[in-house]
Amino acid sequence: MAVTYLSTFRRLSALVLMVITTAASAEQPLRVEQLQRCGDLLQLDVQAFCLQVSGLDDVGFQVSLNGTPLPAEALERDGDRLRISINSAESQSGPLWIEQHEQTSNPVWVSLKGSNVIAATDQEVAKNMDGITTYVGLVSLIIEESHNGAAEAQRLAEKYDAEVVGMIPPLNTYQLRLPANNLDERDALVLRLGNEVSVDAVVTEESGAEESIESETSRPPDADDQEWASNRFLDAVNYYQRRLHMGGDIETQPIRIGVIEREVDFDAPDFADYLGACRADSQRTCVYARDAAKPDGHGTTVAGVFAAAWNEGGNSGFLRGLDDVGPGFDVIVDRNSDAGITANVAASVNLVEDGVRVLNWSWGIHRVGAIDINGKEVDSLVRSGIAMSGYEELLEEFFLWLREEHPDVVVVNSAGNASSFSGSDEYRLPSSFVTDQLFVVGGHQRSDEDVQIADPRYVVKRNASNIDMRVDIMAAACVRGSTAVEDEQGEAHCGTSYATPLVAGLLAAMMSIDPELTPAQLRMLLRRSAMTIGEEYDFEPTDADDLTAPILPSERTNELNHPDIGLSARLDMYKALDLTVQSLSRDR
Repeated sequence: MAVTYLSTFRRLSALVLMVITTAASAEQPLRVEQLQRCGDLLQLDVQAFCLQVSGLDDVGFQVSLNGTPLPAEALERDGDRLRISINSAESQSGPLWIEQHEQTSNPVWVSLKGSNVIAATDQEVAKNMDGITTYVGLVSLIIEESHNGAAEAQRLAEKYDAEVVGMIPPLNTYQLRLPANNLDERDALVLRLGNEVSVDAVVTEESGAEESIESETSRPPDADDQEWASNRFLDAVNYYQRRLHMGGDIETQPIRIGVIEREVDFDAPDFADYLGACRADSQRTCVYARDAAKPDGHGTTVAGVFAAAWNEGGNSGFLRGLDDVGPGFDVIVDRNSDAGITANVAASVNLVEDGVRVLNWSWGIHRVGAIDINGKEVDSLVRSGIAMSGYEELLEEFFLWLREEHPDVVVVNSAGNASSFSGSDEYRLPSSFVTDQLFVVGGHQRSDEDVQIADPRYVVKRNASNIDMRVDIMAAACVRGSTAVEDEQGEAHCGTSYATPLVAGLLAAMMSIDPELTPAQLRMLLRRSAMTIGEEYDFEPTDADDLTAPILPSERTNELNHPDIGLSARLDMYKALDLTVQSLSRDR
């Protein structure tokens, strides 16, 4: 009797535990919160990825990559952590998600291209003389192109008692862990490494992933709900939907967009329907990202400008509005690791090799000592001269590689929010680079003038926005963020970070209409279609006073009203799409 009672008690206890576990699982949705390369980052045949997962209980689950379940022997589990091994010869980069109890997680993008760097821990950083947190033992070497990067990095590692721990092979860049315990020891090794004949530059990292947020805190304008009207957002969505429905003479092509951000909140109504096998519907926009804890994060807001569901939870995505007739846009949100600017570049290289045509860089850094338009020093997102020199070399290698290997890819970069200058490499990166493949976006806001949209006085420059002739175009700086509750109006977020995806999304839509467009042609169509912004004057202002590069006579057409040389360019999303269709028709 005692045995029977004990057996019954155990069965009941197990049943209660299962009910509690299932209830807890139902309360906590299944989400992938982290995904990073782990183990030996130099091993490419079989690559290991470590995931942090919430909402996963002890019952069986399934992990799928590109819709194909991974075998059980490829998975290792330790609580809410998973380690996944993928054979690169048998797999391709693509979305990965988890399924359990009829729940499906958010899809995250797994790149097998091999560019990965690691971040320093809290114990591996220190404050430098400028008061900026910097890595003590981790640096990256840009090897001269005449050398085999992997072999030379290993030789130098052995010579200096270091270890190769990360790499960006297309840029001949390799990350070393130095035997340095403090900044004096690091700087001595950096000096010696920099004098090696085979080393082009040494990159010392001074940034973390959480620091590259480019929003600004000043009060949003009262008329922020009218902001996107100034760029004819709804007109553009309507035009794309209507024009592509008519006649079927344009066959759109799918476009991939890479968004260098950390995460997206899939619990927000704006993103709640992006779970699992999104690409089962070939025409819809898809989002791949790690899950965020709250809907008001930088990555969620930036990604929302591309892909937030309409009339759900605050934001409204431009590409999402094209779903009914669109070709299927992939919005891939990834930052590689928390290793700052170096990781941003590594993620960008992987995404480009994975087929991304448009990169959204809503980030940037200023050199220590940079001054704003009022002559005051910039006090946010600053880096030392040593770090800036390394970043400049790394970004230069990236754009040289892009030009040689991927000339059809464009990078859209925020101008910054320091009331400073975007075009001087003494002040800001990456916006100071001059290349057809880099588009720089400033920010404007609605004015209090009661004038028509096309009037230059309809908007004014956002005070915090960086300016000068390196800025290609200005777009609305303020957007409503996502919310945790359906049908709730989100708070306004302002900054050039949020103007940038308006331009990047438009370029992706233009490419979907005509995928043969070159970066130079895209810039021509973007600026030729632009409305004006700014004061009227007879002569061009001095270089530092330009809001953007002036609209030139060659960038005008008879049907557009650009009465004065020198007026700066304001994004017109509708006209840009119209000119793209017109140019495609002429080419045919």
